[in-house]
Amino acid sequence: MALLAQVRSSFAKKSVSHRRLQMIGTRQVHLQSYIVTPKELSDALSKNILTKISTAPRVIPLCAAWFLPNDPKGRTGQQVFKEKRIPSARFFDLDKVKDHESPYPHMLPTAEVYAKSVQEIGIRKDDEVVVYDTQELGIFSAPRVAWTLKVFGHPGVHILNNFWLWVKHGYPTESGEADGVEQSSYPIPSIQTSQMVEFSEMKEIVKDHGKEGTEGVQVLDARSGGRWAGTEPEPRPGLSSGHMPGSINVPVPDLLDPNTGALLPAAELRSVFESRGVDPEKPIISTCGTGVTAAVIDAALGEADFGRPEARRLYDGSWTEWAQRTSEADGLIRKS
Repeated sequence: MALLAQVRSSFAKKSVSHRRLQMIGTRQVHLQSYIVTPKELSDALSKNILTKISTAPRVIPLCAAWFLPNDPKGRTGQQVFKEKRIPSARFFDLDKVKDHESPYPHMLPTAEVYAKSVQEIGIRKDDEVVVYDTQELGIFSAPRVAWTLKVFGHPGVHILNNFWLWVKHGYPTESGEADGVEQSSYPIPSIQTSQMVEFSEMKEIVKDHGKEGTEGVQVLDARSGGRWAGTEPEPRPGLSSGHMPGSINVPVPDLLDPNTGALLPAAELRSVFESRGVDPEKPIISTCGTGVTAAVIDAALGEADFGRPEARRLYDGSWTEWAQRTSEADGLIRKS
């Protein structure tokens, strides 16, 4: 009888151990929407399995902090990441993860460069990644990083709305040098070209604007009204300001809460687009200065459920490429 009890006890322990191992490898997905609140992220992080032997998918905060080259305080993304970040966050450097062969600032990197960069910060293909911005800027560059991950086929991508609210509501932060992470074996992905527009196609779309029988593609420009109108300079010296003929100016601040820097609620976002005359039934291309804040428009369109997702694209080269490859003389730059 004693021997039988011993066998049963041993079997029960092994069974419990097996169930624990099963749990380690089968973490449930807890984030459903593309735009998530601080509470949703906090709840999801609390369910991460904190053990080195776990191969379960994790929720990974990813800091996408980035500032314009003419930032008055001379701040850098890496600097503010060290000053204050979400615990266990990784840092995605927009100025490094790009096409270094291109003369334009933030063109998408090759699949090999992207995969290597993601491997170095320890992200696995089945991780849910929540991209967030600086406390100072609210929503700014995080949508571009999230869009980049989506273009390269990462299945679980979200944007935190936003880090300013995370801090205000008392969720934890840390500072200093980040702990090292184990590199992942992230596979080299394929690029989803259906989500982007290149210069040659963009040029034909703009040249065809207003012509009878054309598809009526709408171009939404995220730059400030002054840069769009050509009355204010671009932040990059020597670059002409102005806009593409037929483009619609939707400055990023118009999509954000003026007090928190968070994306406006869906109904208010819809009102912004409707007030600009944007037609949800027609294709939409988002653009900006270098392809960074164009992704804010894209995220806002998604949050507002405005337009068909498959009919929304982003012009990667944006104004920096456009203004260097076209001119007022050829009618492809307007000032008003």
